[in-house]
Amino acid sequence: MKYILIGGAWPYANGSLHIGHVAALLPGDVLARYYRLKGDQVFYVSGSDCHGTPVTIRAKQEGRTPKEISEYYHDEFCYVFKKLGFSYDLYSKTTDCSHKSFVTNFHKELYKSNYIYEKTAPQAFCEHCQKVLTERLVKGICPKCGCATRADQCDDCGTVLEPEAVITPVCSECGNIVYFLETNQLYIAISKLETQLSNYLSSKSNWRKNAIAFTKRYIDDGLRDRAITRNLDWGIDVPKEGYEDKKIYIWAENVLGYLSVSKAVAESRGVKFKELWGSNARHYYVHGKDNIPFHTIILPALLLAHGENWRLPDDIISSEYLTLEGRKISTSQNWAIWVKDIVENYNPDSLRYFLIANGPEKRDTDFSWREFVERNNGELLGAYGNFVNRTLAFLVKYNDSTIPPGIIEDEIDEKIGDIFLKVGQKIEDGQFKDALESIFDFVRFGNKYYDTMEPWKTRIGNKARCDNTLYNCVQIIANLAVLLHPFLPFSSQKIANWLNLNNEWKPQYVQEGFKIPDISILFERLDKKIVEEERRKLGIQQTSIASTRTILKV
Repeated sequence: MKYILIGGAWPYANGSLHIGHVAALLPGDVLARYYRLKGDQVFYVSGSDCHGTPVTIRAKQEGRTPKEISEYYHDEFCYVFKKLGFSYDLYSKTTDCSHKSFVTNFHKELYKSNYIYEKTAPQAFCEHCQKVLTERLVKGICPKCGCATRADQCDDCGTVLEPEAVITPVCSECGNIVYFLETNQLYIAISKLETQLSNYLSSKSNWRKNAIAFTKRYIDDGLRDRAITRNLDWGIDVPKEGYEDKKIYIWAENVLGYLSVSKAVAESRGVKFKELWGSNARHYYVHGKDNIPFHTIILPALLLAHGENWRLPDDIISSEYLTLEGRKISTSQNWAIWVKDIVENYNPDSLRYFLIANGPEKRDTDFSWREFVERNNGELLGAYGNFVNRTLAFLVKYNDSTIPPGIIEDEIDEKIGDIFLKVGQKIEDGQFKDALESIFDFVRFGNKYYDTMEPWKTRIGNKARCDNTLYNCVQIIANLAVLLHPFLPFSSQKIANWLNLNNEWKPQYVQEGFKIPDISILFERLDKKIVEEERRKLGIQQTSIASTRTILKV
């Protein structure tokens, strides 16, 4: 048994989650559920990022405190994750006392290393607003790609920035030119770790292409030392004399949440924390591509500089972007589908299926309401749900809800054995779309087998053949439920309850004579009217949509 740590990115608790967030985070739950079925000990952790400027900005806008804002959205996140079936072992928050205590102690030890030094650094200041500005309160032009950007990270090219690095920096609140004062800050000498980080990257050929390319670019451009303290009012205090007016910079504390929360889970299970972060472990980090440098450069740098032989990330599951109806998701323009809304109106397995099958795994993909409805009706309901329903309903109606006698056919038995190995390896390698497609190939095989064997005819003329057909269909269904459990946990659990299946990643067979309890429909057909109703909520006119779709096809 191995220790499997799965860290889902920590969303900022300054606004509701949209479908792009879920598309990036959902692979983490697939991994956690899969490894639990395998029998490994899973530590699936994450939390809400409650500190930082985004929270303070929202608090000021709404006339509330940062704590009130972060608590509100943290509660909302917990709710929507539960509705979508995210099986976190612990979903915490950066304001939690155990996290703050861990970060404080980690930094105390970190400051003893040769990689931390004090430096006089420029601090952005707005004379008009008469206040110090954090990175997110400074706007300008990215020196790397020339696009308009905030001074923390460029959304277009992903470059991690500093306010003094952007061209023509201005205050995001009043638009006036920013001036720079001098202040003392603590820095981490990432430049000293360049060789170690470069060697580390060279050993990770299994990472996704975007993670390798982004990280290589950062290293090739020359790693810059980064401030780990800031003049802030909201955050974790710097545990060093003379820094009482400063806080730990958010990027130097939120990534440590993977350690603080996994430590809490380990202690609750009686597992030695150092073992979880030792050799008998595999660590996955699941996030969007804008978070790549924080997981492949910043987190490893902090762990290396700390000097206690922490395990560095093994697998980076970094998604591309999800667009919406052909346009980039924009929270500021309200061009988004908010998760808190869709979880109330749609089957969670339907949402999970579409966001994985159409997920931005290797390239940007688009969420369109038309495709969502079509794939729900055609694939989940028409292929999978129909196969399950017509097989089990047949037995309920004509065989007293009882599994008939039969012999597993060689081709089916071979397919079942092979698909567990094939799909399992794809999941472990982060190839979730391919894994799901392989399972649905098996769904299509099951439907073809049912149609070819024609049990509705043989029920009268050849009962033994009808029984054998249905017996084999039940075995296919049982194993589909196990295979799909990481992806579609709600419908899979229904079938597992009906057929008395075990929560194990292995071929499973239902014995003849087993009586099926009452069954129900797995998926409902979505009315096509939903497409236009949901588009109207986004403010889309039908004519413009038709035009957009034509352009996109070209």
